[in-house]
Amino acid sequence: MGVRGPIPKRSEERMGHRSKQEKASRTQVPSGQPTDLPDLPDPDPLWHDIATDWYLSLQQSGQAAFYQASDWATARYAAELMSRLLSTDRAPNGQLVAALNSVMGSLLTTEGDRRRARIELERQPTVKAVPASVTAIADYRSSIGG
Repeated sequence: MGVRGPIPKRSEERMGHRSKQEKASRTQVPSGQPTDLPDLPDPDPLWHDIATDWYLSLQQSGQAAFYQASDWATARYAAELMSRLLSTDRAPNGQLVAALNSVMGSLLTTEGDRRRARIELERQPTVKAVPASVTAIADYRSSIGG
């Protein structure tokens, strides 16, 4: 359970009748990198590798379509905090971890945060590969009329 109750289900998982207002109140955007991102500052070369990866992953995430310049500045701040947390030899400070999680949550970096904000990233349909042996058997059956 999060700060504001349990994470809501995705819209396609919900059962029952919903009002038009409830259906219209959610925003769906495609997952993956948005096409119209501004020129963003590169990650600091002194950042920890995990902080760099996290910052770069934001640029490839669907919620980045909603980010403004101040959000990217907040992301750089969060990456700096994360880097400092990961680069120290001391045990992690619980308050710093909580503050970092709060900043990351305000950037909608987890699916739960996005659902609470009524933003859903449209999942790409998965294409199941059919093994060649199954295709060959199906072709053989169809050729003999079965």
